Amino acid sequence: MPKRLVVLVSGRGSNLQAILSACESGQIPATEVVAVISNCPQAAALALAAAAGIPVRCVDHRRFGDRSSFDAALRAQIDDFAPDHIALAGFMRRLTPEFAQHYEGRMVNIHPSLLPAFPGLHTHAQALAEGVKLHGATVHFVTADLDAGPIIVQGAVPVLAQDDVDSLAARVLAMEHRIYPQAIAWLVSGRLRMEQGKVTIDGEKAGEFSPCIWPGTED
Repeated sequence: MPKRLVVLVSGRGSNLQAILSACESGQIPATEVVAVISNCPQAAALALAAAAGIPVRCVDHRRFGDRSSFDAALRAQIDDFAPDHIALAGFMRRLTPEFAQHYEGRMVNIHPSLLPAFPGLHTHAQALAEGVKLHGATVHFVTADLDAGPIIVQGAVPVLAQDDVDSLAARVLAMEHRIYPQAIAWLVSGRLRMEQGKVTIDGEKAGEFSPCIWPGTED
């Protein structure tokens, strides 16, 4: 039976499209995206999902008085689809510890920096301001601490002298589209797990450092 994947989105849906394409091609094996859920009614990702025939739901965070009540409503919508796994794909809401614990080991996120560097927002501006030579993206398990869950895989890109926020963001986004489907493929196939706060692949600890994909190397 195919694995059931729910994707949470807030924006245009480029990582959602990468996931859908990887499911269609078989890179993500035996998996069906059973729902796409957003906190933003205007999210372009909802239209993308609907055009693909995927059920869509919106839980507008502006209709809730606090984070806990929003998370409770979001959790109810997710659980209605009985997913095996949840993927955050540009979902721009900070989740409560209770929400993260409910899906512990089953929920992953893509973050546009080489964590633990530059958690939170405006990562590309932070990277340029710090003058780093390498920037990139990280896939990690979602835990109670923001952008601090166990790292699954990272992809690095060079920061060029002529870069601005837009050019650097575009290079990082292309890397996101490579590493996120790969991480989800490991997860749904049962190769990847989070055990006692550590990432294991094929039952073996990934070690202190997780796999890193560099430009020009194979996945």
